[in-house]
Amino acid sequence: MSYQNILTSLENGIFTITINRPDKMNALNAGVMQDISDAVDEVYNNADIKAAIITGAGTKAFVAGADISEFHGLTVAQGKALAKKGQDIFFKIENAPKPIVGCINGFALGGGCELAMSCHFRLASDNAKFGQPEVNLGLIPGYGGTQRLTQLIGKGRAMELLLSAAMIDANAALQYGLVNYVTTQEELLNKAKSILAVIATKAPVAVSKCIAAANAVFDETKNGYAVELDSFGECFGTEDVKEGTSAFLEKRKAIFKGR
Repeated sequence: MSYQNILTSLENGIFTITINRPDKMNALNAGVMQDISDAVDEVYNNADIKAAIITGAGTKAFVAGADISEFHGLTVAQGKALAKKGQDIFFKIENAPKPIVGCINGFALGGGCELAMSCHFRLASDNAKFGQPEVNLGLIPGYGGTQRLTQLIGKGRAMELLLSAAMIDANAALQYGLVNYVTTQEELLNKAKSILAVIATKAPVAVSKCIAAANAVFDETKNGYAVELDSFGECFGTEDVKEGTSAFLEKRKAIFKGR
């Protein structure tokens, strides 16, 4: 599929999505958001894709925020519709049945921080900066930022960042639990790919169900324990569990088929 605002590549089952507006610090506009949505659909539907990485072009920014020119003059209804579309796209990332990792290679501010937080986990380069500066514009985060930031780093720290519009660097993000690792820019994608290569050796159905069960912790419409219970039972109906248990008992490496 061809995209206007992102670059994509598929190598060893890992689909890399690169937001490609470096002259605009990879800011999110309607076109970028649609391309991200379509690329994530590809993650869902292409059997050759086992996992994905989302990153930004260049060395300065992952995504430095939304394109504010699109906000000017919106009505209340239009603002709500814009946020709803963004939330839907980021929910699609969060609920993807395959791992999607955010590689934060510079500024991740506003909608960029929200995009990063919708990924299943995040790695940061040592020059990365995170923040939700929306109050500087008379706004609040609209793509899930108030919720995910609180989930990831706790209410007190999230409140401080949301209310002050302060930025934190990569090391603080690591300390807060916002990212799992901090690397150099040169090693960022390689580190993510090495983690995903390990995940790729595991049972794909079980990986998908782990994602769904962990996400249910924060979904008020679901009982996470019930999701875990059902998913655990459903695993016993797969070929993978037969292969995994047999391989363990036979002291050999399992070869999973994802069914």
